Amino acid sequence: MEAQEIISKLPYSKPFLFVDTIIDVNENAIKGSYRYEEDLDFYKGHFVGNPVTPGVILTETMAQIGVVCLGIFILNDNFTKESVIALTSSEIDFLKPVFPSETVTVFSEKIYFRFGKLKCKVWMENEKQEIVCRGIISGMIK
Repeated sequence: MEAQEIISKLPYSKPFLFVDTIIDVNENAIKGSYRYEEDLDFYKGHFVGNPVTPGVILTETMAQIGVVCLGIFILNDNFTKESVIALTSSEIDFLKPVFPSETVTVFSEKIYFRFGKLKCKVWMENEKQEIVCRGIISGMIK
């Protein structure tokens, strides 16, 4: 399955789509990127005068690339419009801020996929290749 096909199957759209590019994917790992444009609505009220990307948005970005896109790739033709996706757990450590206009890269390694549950080790790097957050995210795909 090609990267654009995976992105086209995502059940999200702007302004809640946080995947620009899938750089590499296989059955055990995925790498993708997203650029946080400075005009995104959440920047208007999150630390006025010095906006920072909210942790929940960083987590969502890692979930979309690291769990949902990887799950779509693993399921291949078994992922359809009727498939349901749900975040089941996340444990994320935030290490550095992400500012407007930054591009981040998400890395995800499959821990396991069984009974429709995908659990992954994820981390996000900024443009300087510094880890800005990392952790474990699990989701269900049925």
